[in-house]
Amino acid sequence: MPTPPRPIRPLWVILGFLLTGIGFVGLILPGFPGTVWFVLAAAAFARGDPRWEAWLLSRPVIGQLVSDYRAGRGMPLRAKWVACVCIVLAVSLSLPRIPVLVGQVTWVILGVVGVLYIVWRIPTKRAE
Repeated sequence: MPTPPRPIRPLWVILGFLLTGIGFVGLILPGFPGTVWFVLAAAAFARGDPRWEAWLLSRPVIGQLVSDYRAGRGMPLRAKWVACVCIVLAVSLSLPRIPVLVGQVTWVILGVVGVLYIVWRIPTKRAE
């Protein structure tokens, strides 16, 4: 991956911290995924400052999740279940708040696409 110009690198680091913060919120809030934000944060840190990327990857649970994703090892089966259930719950609970039928249909389609992506495209990590 090419290194971005020097003036842009601090912006990548700032974005990495913002994404890391959202990821930590995802660890605390039920139904809000955290892993995707950490994966994005690691990518931002890699463009901004590899030392921050190394810091993120050295975190006990987070680093393993990001490393597994990057290596193509996928997600544990339990995590896939949790992610799919969270998507279904989020769509189901928010659907009545969308006043337009087109918006509701679009929201359901996005939820179905998200679940199908997790089920079919992300490999299931087997227990070691």
